[in-house]
Amino acid sequence: MHIHDLLAATPLDRTKGAPLFRQIYARLKDAILQGGLAPGARLPATRDLALQLGVARQTVLAAYEQLTAEGYLRGGVGQGTFVDTALPAARSAALPSAAAPAAPRPLPARGQAMASSMARVRHHAGPLRTFRTSMPGLDLFPFETWRKLEAHHWRRRELPLGYDSAAGHAPLRELLSAYLNASRGVRCTPEQIVITTGSQQALYLLAQLLLAPGEGVWLESPGYQGAAAPFEVAGARICPVPVDAEGMDVAHAARRYSDAAMVFATPSHQLPLGVTMSLARRLDLLRWAESRRAWIVEDDYDSEYRYTGPPLASLQSLDRAGCVIYVGTLSKVLFPGLRLGYVVAPPSLVEPLRQAKAVVDRHSPIVPQAVLADFIRQGHFARHIRRTRDAYAERRATMLEALAQRLGGMLHAGPTDTGLDACVHLTGPLSEAQAVARALDAGVDLRPLSYFAHPQAGPDCAVPPGLLLGFSAFTPQQIRAGVARLEEALLR
Repeated sequence: MHIHDLLAATPLDRTKGAPLFRQIYARLKDAILQGGLAPGARLPATRDLALQLGVARQTVLAAYEQLTAEGYLRGGVGQGTFVDTALPAARSAALPSAAAPAAPRPLPARGQAMASSMARVRHHAGPLRTFRTSMPGLDLFPFETWRKLEAHHWRRRELPLGYDSAAGHAPLRELLSAYLNASRGVRCTPEQIVITTGSQQALYLLAQLLLAPGEGVWLESPGYQGAAAPFEVAGARICPVPVDAEGMDVAHAARRYSDAAMVFATPSHQLPLGVTMSLARRLDLLRWAESRRAWIVEDDYDSEYRYTGPPLASLQSLDRAGCVIYVGTLSKVLFPGLRLGYVVAPPSLVEPLRQAKAVVDRHSPIVPQAVLADFIRQGHFARHIRRTRDAYAERRATMLEALAQRLGGMLHAGPTDTGLDACVHLTGPLSEAQAVARALDAGVDLRPLSYFAHPQAGPDCAVPPGLLLGFSAFTPQQIRAGVARLEEALLR
């Protein structure tokens, strides 16, 4: 086929943003790769092709030069321009340009696990609707203060904008160490803290670093679904553990999974049931881990928000064997888009964890870390915690009151003294699936408790029918209106 015919088949678009020389370049490149122009084929002179296409000669020359630089063409002044003969001949049965080529080989088992591990985890999308779960109240965040702090850093340009320590911005680690010690009883130095890109990355790093394929991990069921994925990708053996009014059933897990290498636990506030692990079970868990030389990963994701007293001390504060790894996130305290979390590692684990973090992404972004350090140092963080705790307490009380008034015969609230959500159990005639379907049809966003059950959990981890409703992101007026819609949906 003549080159002019090749180009005429898809005329140049003079209205689009792509420069004309890039369009000519792309068409010639596709023709070479798909066999329309064979190795050794001569191309028209730039002046002739420019006349045929109605473009400037320099436009065609720029396209030829780009193709020559990339190895598609050869030649020079007075020699003519040819498709490079070193190129292999394209197969005549080339795939249509719209078809995606098949993978050259299937994913290995680890790749398949990584590609499918988060399939069970549902991420909220679309506009915010009552009662989206685990969402902080963005209407309460001082974004203008944050903007000014960030602008200050860009004006002064004193931050190290090259590579920094894999452990994170040193001033932030110092401030987090003081905060965690004062508010959560966490015993640590700044050197034990590694800043991560959210708690999800923290769990991934710990799973890859500490677990060999086939080693067991205790996981609460029902529990946080995002926690299972990193352990499954690492090839760990998932050990579902039931949860009751005292939290994770340690005795049950010790009997059934005595050889496990790790425990993932949420002792301060369990998702979704809202219970707190009793002191007796905390001590039993620590004794078991010490005797088995197992790791405990303590996820303390929203324990700052306790409404019936000060926040409870962390499990890490009771650890004397150096087996508890404390993981936290700032997504629920500030805003999820910040993507900053942290790990408080036992001294023996600090350096390996730093190196593992460096492998994944070298270090988390410096500017957000520096802004957060200023936000803490200048007192904005503590004021924000106090303000949101008061606001969330009001929103929680509004939800519980509205549910009791309107749906007292169908829903019974579980423990709600901590966190951003309310777990309610179904006591009326509707099944969980029916209640969820009706609520979603009415524009009410929620999660069924069955969603939090691990697929490998057996009958001993049975989840009672119920719903998880978020209250922290909504004003009292929005909560009352949302409960009214929920009442209409469930009682229609």
